[in-house]
Amino acid sequence: MQFQFESLSDFLSMGNYGFYVWLSYAVSIIAMGGLIWFSRREEKQIVQQVKKELAREAQLNKK
Repeated sequence: MQFQFESLSDFLSMGNYGFYVWLSYAVSIIAMGGLIWFSRREEKQIVQQVKKELAREAQLNKK
């Protein structure tokens, strides 16, 4: 089995394109993390809103 790079520093520099490669990975991971965080936050808000509406509806039906 042959490796494409001779050392770890060669792997990280990726033929002088390492900065752009690793930056694109970082931006992608941050964007995906933000999307996950935003989606979970929205889900919690929607669940709370539905619970409030159900409680309000239950009170109106009691009367």
